[in-house]
Amino acid sequence: MSSCSFGTLPLARSVVFVLAAVGCSVSAAQSTRVYTTEDYAHAERMMNYNVEPLVYHGVDKPVWLDDGRFWYRDRGPDGFTFLLVDPAKGTKQPAFDHGALASALVGKVREVKRPLNPANLPIDDLQWKDDDRALYVTIGPDTFRCNTSGQMKCERASDVFAGQDGVNYDVSPDGTRGAFIRDNNVWVREAGSGRETQLTRDGVPDFGYATDNAGWIHSNKPILVWSPDSKKIATFQQDQRGVGRMYLVRTSVGHPELENWAYPLAGDAQLITIQPVIIDLEAAKVVRLKMAPELHRSSLCDDVSCEGGHGWDDAQWSADSRSLALVATSRDHKQEWLRIADVNTGRVREVMNESVATYFESSGGDKVSWRYLSSSNEVIWFSQRDNWGQLYLYDAGTGRLKNQITHGDGNVKQLLAVDEKARVAYFIGTGKEPGWDPYFTALYRVGLDGSGLKLLTPEATNHTITPSTGGSLFVDVSSTPTAAEKTVVLDSDGKKVMNVAEQDISKLTATGWKPLTPIITKARDGKTDLYGYLFKPTSFEEGKKYPVVDFVYPGPQMGSCGDRRFTPAHRDMQALAELGFVVACVDGMGTPDRSKSFHDALYGDLTDNTIPDQVAAIKQLAAKYPWIDAKRVGIFGHSGGGAATGAAMLHFPDFFQVGISESGNHDNRDYEDDWAEKWLGLLKANPDGTTNYDSQANQNSAKNLKGYLLLMHGTLDDNVPPYNTLLVVDALIKANKDFDLLLIPNAHHAYGAQSPYATRRRWDYFVRYLAGGEPHREYQMKPYEEQQEALGKREK
Repeated sequence: MSSCSFGTLPLARSVVFVLAAVGCSVSAAQSTRVYTTEDYAHAERMMNYNVEPLVYHGVDKPVWLDDGRFWYRDRGPDGFTFLLVDPAKGTKQPAFDHGALASALVGKVREVKRPLNPANLPIDDLQWKDDDRALYVTIGPDTFRCNTSGQMKCERASDVFAGQDGVNYDVSPDGTRGAFIRDNNVWVREAGSGRETQLTRDGVPDFGYATDNAGWIHSNKPILVWSPDSKKIATFQQDQRGVGRMYLVRTSVGHPELENWAYPLAGDAQLITIQPVIIDLEAAKVVRLKMAPELHRSSLCDDVSCEGGHGWDDAQWSADSRSLALVATSRDHKQEWLRIADVNTGRVREVMNESVATYFESSGGDKVSWRYLSSSNEVIWFSQRDNWGQLYLYDAGTGRLKNQITHGDGNVKQLLAVDEKARVAYFIGTGKEPGWDPYFTALYRVGLDGSGLKLLTPEATNHTITPSTGGSLFVDVSSTPTAAEKTVVLDSDGKKVMNVAEQDISKLTATGWKPLTPIITKARDGKTDLYGYLFKPTSFEEGKKYPVVDFVYPGPQMGSCGDRRFTPAHRDMQALAELGFVVACVDGMGTPDRSKSFHDALYGDLTDNTIPDQVAAIKQLAAKYPWIDAKRVGIFGHSGGGAATGAAMLHFPDFFQVGISESGNHDNRDYEDDWAEKWLGLLKANPDGTTNYDSQANQNSAKNLKGYLLLMHGTLDDNVPPYNTLLVVDALIKANKDFDLLLIPNAHHAYGAQSPYATRRRWDYFVRYLAGGEPHREYQMKPYEEQQEALGKREK
């Protein structure tokens, strides 16, 4: 493919930073559509910050209270209202007087620098006490106690824990103490008095307690688990001594500012370990569990805290606070050990273990699905040993399997709740109902003896379920990618307790918005069904040929298309389609939420990146729809999708003409150890100096590039370090290949305030090189702060 010349820069069409302009234009001999401001503005109208405000009365992240009520934030025509729902009474009403609260908080909220807008209050949490006379409102690091009788007044609460001075607390179950980290040690602060007590004393830099600052996570939130009686804390001392460091430099005037932290890479000899301990507050002692240090691993994700800095996922207390169950994971994630510790003596015994050929996961969801049932001395264990995610019941004393709880095709995606007295479990399942989209989620109940499996949400839609604190009630938000939400409350038998809300999309559809088109194609094997979405311009013309753009995220921990809930925008796929493209996403083989064998399809070979499935799908779509031009194919993705885009352009150079690779982990030897070693296996060197990781490194195939490739990366990306992209840049230069590069100074993995610029550059690139058009020069997208405000994010 011919390329443009840049005088003294023969090796690259352009190397650009945030304020640079797009390089060359298409040949003057070619008939060129010149895109206007209105063309780009029309596309931008389909971005999430423009379409989501047109959808009213959705229910997102409802929060249950201990008294059986729940609250959520409702978007209506006039802004956001916090609603309080009481299923026992069948009532739904504003949780408080929004105007009065905004007035009562004037000048008191540190994170908000302008007057509070009653229609967009930036509230993070709500609690009620004293028979609802006291409303506790949390906004960022501040919690306020507001009276609800008479004229509302709010004062900073002294009996709760907020993040004063940047401190993050983990609060005890009884609410009297908050644990936090100071100088590498664990401390507690008492409610009311504010008295602080140091609990550990030998924590030092790189060997601190309750820390979670390894690899791409570096947080000051304490990782620990309080005992049910609030008298003990389970945590660990994290050993990072001698571990390799990551270094990034902030762009500024004057001497550069260096950022560095422990970041082990795949194949490193020295990895981060944790040493579990029990902190006994009453006895004022630390009991170190009698076990060897464990690797900094999780049975579910690539961090000890999969929820993002809260809780220790693989540690669970007994109901009587006398024992602690722990799950440890081997370096390659192929071996798991369940152990139970006596928290008074520190003695540890192994209950059971499981080995797998590829990688083990303790859930198909975002939380572990193993459960310590101390009252009956049992353990619920999650395993995919029969090719599906199933639950098993074990004797916690002997480690003997008592019975399999769930059976048959389809997955237990997430164990939600266990009623130990009734001997039943509630879980989210996928793929268990014939004829349903296999990615639809549903709520089930089953006896712990494996009997009485019951589907509690029989509608063939995607069900997002939030259980109450006691697990006896469930908020069910039901929708599909093309049908808006309906929200109800269900009881433990699946009986509807009350209607909560029904989404209103009439204002959205009045703008000309149209839903996506679900698609089913065959995988590379010609047999396996693959599912995805297709986005067409709202001005679609049947007799016209459209270039196709493929959005890709290859897994292994997620797919390209996301979940199957209704949402008016999927990234910028519809917006991009408005510029004259057909945009597709396909969840290829090797992505989750199907069978274990489907997920394992790419194990050990991330060179694949599902690209053969993407190629097969696009060819099938082009054969079915004559308006798809399979001779003009583009591809883009971020992170793992950025690596997949690079692989597509380098391994299928005659199929993909244009690629935009954003923040890609192009060589997993330059990425954090846990992620790479889970999905590829351990790094092994061959006698000739090659390794089993060589084929997945995109730079090794740089010589194959034929099309137009734009590489993007933030220079302070602490997840996927920018050196991943620079390895590819170096190889492309050495191979004398033309390409484009956009480095975004001081941006992290997500580009934050610079994301509007990155999005516009993405559109420009496809318009110029795939559609053969002339982009509107320097179209100004809505500023990031205004985007966030439109989405209801915190105003500052």
